[in-house]
Amino acid sequence: METEIKLNVGERLVAMGILPQQESYATLRVMRELKEKKLGINAEEFKEFEVKETETPEGVRATWGKKGFEERPIKFMDREIEIIKDALLKLDKEKKLENKHYSLYDKFVGEIK
Repeated sequence: METEIKLNVGERLVAMGILPQQESYATLRVMRELKEKKLGINAEEFKEFEVKETETPEGVRATWGKKGFEERPIKFMDREIEIIKDALLKLDKEKKLENKHYSLYDKFVGEIK
């Protein structure tokens, strides 16, 4: 089953950042699809959202224009939602949630039953 969730650029990037690094082969395949087709920013969106990347001592930092703050609907399969939800719940259990996770947590844990 598919569920539509509206995300902005920041939420998409945060979601990509919380995906587990190690998993089963099947889950890694799902995460690859998530990163490449749903959460990642493609070349057209890069221009449309005016994404800019800058090097900082902490790593690469991305910024975007006003359009990047607009939420766009993305259709997620149940397994994709489960992976993101589990990652958020793990951060919550470990008390590692940050403000940047707040809206994502509401959308994937708070709203989806």
